Amino acid sequence: MAAKGPRESITLECTDCKRRNYLTSKNKRNNTERLEVVKYCKYCKKRTTHKETK
Repeated sequence: MAAKGPRESITLECTDCKRRNYLTSKNKRNNTERLEVVKYCKYCKKRTTHKETK
């Protein structure tokens, strides 16, 4: 059973190839907007912007 609290599991999607590469969590009380992070995409073989998806 998931923990009850402010943290929420999210999936990060590459903006170039649209593949979902990373799973992470964020504090939904502190960060209400969607997360954007520059991370390495193993499919594109370069660093790209990854955006939060549901």
